[in-house]
Amino acid sequence: MTNKDNTPIITEQSFTKSKEEVWKAITDANEMRKWFFAEMPDHKAEVGFTTQFNVDAGEREFMHLWKITEVVPKDKLVCQWEYEGYDGVAW
Repeated sequence: MTNKDNTPIITEQSFTKSKEEVWKAITDANEMRKWFFAEMPDHKAEVGFTTQFNVDAGEREFMHLWKITEVVPKDKLVCQWEYEGYDGVAW
């Protein structure tokens, strides 16, 4: 992810779950729907996979546009994440 002057923003998180459990949570479509976005029609940890889904945030709706750009199994998942009509981010 980058900010307005294109310098990277780096975040770190620690989890009390195993690497396998965390990987499943961010790569399995049913887990993604359970923990993140119930509206997500599909999700695959495959480079080039794309999906889009709308999320109603109350006052506004956000069309999520996702594209998987890098996968290192059980280690790294990179997704280009944009909201239709807004600048995008990668995570």
